[in-house]
Amino acid sequence: MRLPAFDLDVLRTFVTGVELDSFAKAADRLGRSTSAVSAQLKKLEDVVGAPVLARSGRGLVLTPLGELLLSHARRLLSLNDEVFAHLHGHKAHGTLRLGVQEDFGEHLLRDVLQRFTRVYPHINLEVRVGRSAELLPMIEGARLDVALTWDTGVSTPWATRLGQAPMTWIGSQDRHFIATRDEPLPLVLFEPPCVLRSAAIQALDAAGIAWRIALTSPSVAGLWAAVGAGLGVTLRTRVGLPAHLRVMDELPAMAQLGYVLHRASEQGSPAVECLAHMTAQALAAV
Repeated sequence: MRLPAFDLDVLRTFVTGVELDSFAKAADRLGRSTSAVSAQLKKLEDVVGAPVLARSGRGLVLTPLGELLLSHARRLLSLNDEVFAHLHGHKAHGTLRLGVQEDFGEHLLRDVLQRFTRVYPHINLEVRVGRSAELLPMIEGARLDVALTWDTGVSTPWATRLGQAPMTWIGSQDRHFIATRDEPLPLVLFEPPCVLRSAAIQALDAAGIAWRIALTSPSVAGLWAAVGAGLGVTLRTRVGLPAHLRVMDELPAMAQLGYVLHRASEQGSPAVECLAHMTAQALAAV
């Protein structure tokens, strides 16, 4: 018996709609009508044999089967795109500029850069690791082709929200802090503007916990060093969390923080699109 085959165009529509959290936006991104996208989703569910999306209020959410399909679909598309790019990538030359929020630098760059240079060995890469406040103006000024940042509430014309991570209080393994009126909680934070700095202060104020700024740093490495030295606590995510630090559950529970992929133009070169796709794939495993 011949097994049914997945249509990669249909899978791409499905994955794009989920990543954009809107199939109307997916239709616009992929150059299709909304009715064509609806027909593709119906075709996908016919192949799967069960619903992959369910209504929730005014929107759609993945069913358990849809969540499983999403993971497999991303891998299929990644393999398809990598094979296609590899067959053509050896002909491409030029320079591509990537910006990465510092939290993701060590965790993400090794995998993405290794994969990309195998496909595009003659493309020169310029990588800028920094804070969102530094990277977003570079995207807007076309000084970067692609940038991965935290969702700071500042949008760019061609941005895609890829996912989210819980904000987490982080402290030293060896020192515990109890905030009192006479001894406010010491904080180790980025210099403003910083979305995590603002979230930390707002949460502590709302909980009635006294605080003070013990140290500010322009880099994540500086934050980790200060927290490890016992100077105070910080608010980050678990992305890139050093093993010698601990998550502090005794402080106020925090919300999720989204991460966003920004492009300098609506449709970049094949190399730019390949790099953006590889970045999204790497983050799916975070």
